[in-house]
Amino acid sequence: MKIEHIAIWVKDLERSRAFYQKYFGAASNEKYHNSVKNFQSYFLSFDNGCRIEIMTRPDIKESNNSYETQQFGIIHLAFSVGSKEKVDELTETLRKDGYKVAGEPRTTGDGYYESVILDPENNIIEIVA
Repeated sequence: MKIEHIAIWVKDLERSRAFYQKYFGAASNEKYHNSVKNFQSYFLSFDNGCRIEIMTRPDIKESNNSYETQQFGIIHLAFSVGSKEKVDELTETLRKDGYKVAGEPRTTGDGYYESVILDPENNIIEIVA
């Protein structure tokens, strides 16, 4: 058994798609648009077979979940980039491009070397070695 995909509601579908393509190497399908429900989405696929579905619809309510005031539920995505050096490099690239680094690169208590950044929709992304 494997997780087929996860889905994330976003406000800016195109900006989110570009973020995951540019920084994490996602490949995107063609945009799906259901005009009856005013729903649009993309599936973003990664080399290892994992997928993220990003979705938008104008009636979705803003979440009050944030990095500082976390709530129960899915809290972050983690991307393995293969080495400590790549964690450092990608973290710096994202910082220079204006994304918030919420956690500097470090070795965690459970042994991961990681940094924490926020994507364009303020979703928490861990970049791990």
